[in-house]
Amino acid sequence: MPAIIHCDVAIVGGGLSGGLIALALRRKRPELDVRLIEGAPVLGGNHLWSFFASDVAEADRWLVAPLVSYGWTSYDVAFPDHARTLKASYYSIESERFDQVVRAALPPQALMTGRKVLGASARAVVLADGDRIEAGGVIDCRGAGDLTKLDLGWQKFMGRELALAEPHALRRPVVMDATVTQLDGYRFVYALPFAATRLFVEDTYYSDTPDIDMAALGRRIDAWTQAHGITVDVVTREETGVLPVAMGGDFEEYWRSGGNRVAKGGMRAGLFHPVTGYSLPDAVRLAGLIAGAGDLSGAALHELTHGYARRQWRRRGFYRMLSAMLFRAAEPAERYRILERFYRLDAGLIARFYAGQSSLLDRARVLTGRPPVPIGRAIAAIRGRA
Repeated sequence: MPAIIHCDVAIVGGGLSGGLIALALRRKRPELDVRLIEGAPVLGGNHLWSFFASDVAEADRWLVAPLVSYGWTSYDVAFPDHARTLKASYYSIESERFDQVVRAALPPQALMTGRKVLGASARAVVLADGDRIEAGGVIDCRGAGDLTKLDLGWQKFMGRELALAEPHALRRPVVMDATVTQLDGYRFVYALPFAATRLFVEDTYYSDTPDIDMAALGRRIDAWTQAHGITVDVVTREETGVLPVAMGGDFEEYWRSGGNRVAKGGMRAGLFHPVTGYSLPDAVRLAGLIAGAGDLSGAALHELTHGYARRQWRRRGFYRMLSAMLFRAAEPAERYRILERFYRLDAGLIARFYAGQSSLLDRARVLTGRPPVPIGRAIAAIRGRA
C-alpha cells in the first residue's frame, strides 16, 4: 500500500545543493525531521567539485571542511604569451566522499535514495512508487530548469582520473593550460595532482554548443599527458559535464519553469556563476541561509530562495556582460586572449571574480584599457547587439 510520510522539510535532489542544505539543517536544526530524496542509489552523482578558499566565507567553512578530499596552497595558469603561479588555497571535493559524509551526518530515515520523484509542490512530493511525502516545506534541487529561457553559451568538459605507471612532475594544480590548440571555442586543460601517481586531467571548452565528442576529448587528454611525459597505467574514473554560461535571459521565466511557487536550490534556482558556471559558492551560502531561517514552511522557503536567487541574478549583470564579450566579441580561436589578459591582473581581483564578489574598482579594472578583441564588437556585445 502507498504510504504517506510526514516530515518538517523535504529536499528533492541529493546533489551538491540538496546535500549541503541537508547537512546545514542537521547541524543547525537537529530537532527537525528532514528527508533527502534522490533517484540514484548514491548522493552527489559522479563529480569532482573544486573551489578557492575565498569562494566560501569564513563563517561557512564548517559546512565544506568535512567534505574536502584534497587541498593546495597555489595554482598555475599558462597561455601562449603568459604563465603565472598564484598563491591561493584551492580545494577539491569528490562525490564519493560527499556521499559518505552526508550519510554519516544524517539519521537513516532522512536518506531516501533510489526513490524517483514524479512531482513536487511547496509542501508535498509524489514518488513513482506511489508514496507521498507531506512536509512543512519542500526545496527542489533536482538540477536545471528550462535553460531555453536564458541566453547561454556552454562550458563543457571531460575529466579522467588517472593511475600512473610512474610519478608525475606537477607540483600544484594547473587550473588553465591554454597553450593547447584552440578548438571548438576557448579550450584549456585542467590538471589536479592528487598523489605522486594519481592525476585528474580535464579537457574543457567554452563553446557555442553543448555537444561533446567523447572520443575526441579522450584522445586530446591522451595527447596532453604524453606531451608532458606522463605515463598512464589505467583510467580509474571518467566524468563529463556541460555547464551554462549566462549572457542574459528572463530570470522569472526560468524560475517558474522549475516549478511555480516552489522553493529551489542550485542550478534549478539559477544559482551559478554566469562566467564559470560553477554553483558551489552559492550552494554553500544558500544552505547557511536556509539553516538560519526561522520559518521553514513551503511559502516562506519559496520567498527566501526566490529572493536570494533574484538578488544574485540582478547583481551579476557585470558577469553576464563579460560572458557576452567572450562569446560574441571574440572569434572562437581568439577567446583565450580575453582570459590571458584577465590573468595578468591583481590576484585579489581574480579571487573576488571567482567568488562573484567583484568590487566596483575590480569591474573598472577589468574593463580598463584596450580590449583583446575588436573594439566595435566589444561595444556591441556590451550593448547586447552582437
